[in-house]
Amino acid sequence: MAAELYPTKKLVPSTSASSTATSSSSSSSIQQYQQQNQTNNNSSNQSCCNWQGLYPTIRERNSVMFNNETMADVHFVVGPPGGTQRVPGHKYVLAVGSSVFHAMFYGELAEDQEEIRIPDVEPPSFLAMMKYYIVPHLARACVNFLETSLSAKNACVLLSQSCLFEEPDLTQRCWEVIDAQAELALRSEGFCDIDSQTLESILKRETLNAKEMVVFEAALNWAEAECQRQDLSPTIENKRLVLGKAIYLIRIPTMVLEDFADGAAQSGVLTLNETNDIFLWFTAAKKPELLFCSKPRKGLAPQRCHRFQSCAYRSNQWRYRGRCDSIQFAVDKRVFIAGFGLYGSSCGSAEYSAKIELKRQGVSMAQRIIKYFSDGSSSTFPVSFDYPVQIEPDTFYTASVVLDGNELSYFGQEGMTEVQCGKVTFQFQCSSDSTNGTGVQGGQIPELVFYA
Repeated sequence: MAAELYPTKKLVPSTSASSTATSSSSSSSIQQYQQQNQTNNNSSNQSCCNWQGLYPTIRERNSVMFNNETMADVHFVVGPPGGTQRVPGHKYVLAVGSSVFHAMFYGELAEDQEEIRIPDVEPPSFLAMMKYYIVPHLARACVNFLETSLSAKNACVLLSQSCLFEEPDLTQRCWEVIDAQAELALRSEGFCDIDSQTLESILKRETLNAKEMVVFEAALNWAEAECQRQDLSPTIENKRLVLGKAIYLIRIPTMVLEDFADGAAQSGVLTLNETNDIFLWFTAAKKPELLFCSKPRKGLAPQRCHRFQSCAYRSNQWRYRGRCDSIQFAVDKRVFIAGFGLYGSSCGSAEYSAKIELKRQGVSMAQRIIKYFSDGSSSTFPVSFDYPVQIEPDTFYTASVVLDGNELSYFGQEGMTEVQCGKVTFQFQCSSDSTNGTGVQGGQIPELVFYA
C-alpha cells in the first residue's frame, strides 16, 4: 500500500501486511472494473449496466468509484500550476465519508461547482485522502497501524495527516507524543515536512516539553525546507519570509540569556530592533513591549509512581559495590518515562553517582550516568534520562540503576505488585538483572517518573 497510497516522503507510512493485501485487492478490483468498463463502452447498453453484479456489497461498489469517471458529478483540479491533475469524484460517496465534504457539497454554504481547484495539495496526497474516505475498512486499518507505530520521529507528520483525515483520536495521540518528547519531535526530519498550519499549531502549544532554543532551531530548519519547496534560495531573508507571523509564536524572551545571545541574536533572522528590544527585556528595569510572547510554556507536569509503602535503613544495609538494582514494570496505556526517583544516604548528606538504564526485551532504550546529592532525609531524589522514553502498554520493561556511594542508604519495603497512578496502572515483577537484592517487595528504584 505504501507505493499506492503514500508515495512521497511527506505522507504517512504503510500499514501491515494484511492491510497491504486489502489495499492491493481493492486496487485490483478497481483495475478490473475499469477494464470491464472500457469493454462495456464498446458493448450494448444493457451490458454496460451490469457492472454492479461484479460487486455484491455497497462498500465494494463505492470502492470502485475511486478515481473513476463513471457517474462523477464533481472534479478536483489538484496541484500547483504546471503540475495539476484532474481527479473525478462522487459527491454522495465523499460526503458520507467526511463531514468536510458533506459541508462542501450539502451544507448551508455549499456551492454548486462542477470543478474545484486545490492548488496547495500534491495529487498523490489528495488521491490518498479520497481513497481513505471511500474505503472505510482500509481507513480504520491505517489509523490502527499509525497509532501503534507512532513515535517522536513521525508524530509531527502524522499530526498533519490526522488533521487532513479528520481522525481526532490519532490527533490526540500525536499531541501526547509531541508534548512529552518535544525535543526529539522538533529535531526529527519529519518536522521539516509539515505544512505551515501544523507548524503554527505546534509553536503555539502551551504544553511543549522543550527548551525554547530547541523550538527556535526547529523553526529555522523548517523554514529552510519550506524555501526549497517554494523554489526560494534559503537565505536569512527568505527564511524570515516563509516563517511570516509564525516567528512571533516562538517565545524568545523566555530563553536562557546565553542561548539568546549565542543563538537567536546571531541567527540573522531577527531584525536589529527586535534583537535590541529583547536584550533590553533581559537586562533593563523598564522592559519594552514585544511582539514575542514573554510567558514561559507550562510544559508537562511529571507524575510519580511510588511502589513502596514505607522505607527503612539498618546497619550494613543498603550497600552497592557496583552491583545492579533492577525491577520490571508494565503499564496499561502509553506513557513516557522521564527518569527514576532514588533514595539517598541514611547517614547524613552525601553524593551518589548513578548509571540509570531502561531496557525492553534485553535491548537498551536509554541510559545515562548522572550524579545527584541527597540531604540525609528519606525523600526520593529525581534522576532523568536525556529524553523521556516512550513506553507501550502490555509489555514489560526493565528499569535498572547501578549506584556508587560510600554511605549506606535508605531502602523501600512493603512493595506493591500493582500501583494505580491517575489513569495509568503499573504492574511490577522481579528482574533477573537485579544482583543487589532489589525486588518487588523491597529494595531500590522506589519511583518511576513519567508523563501521561
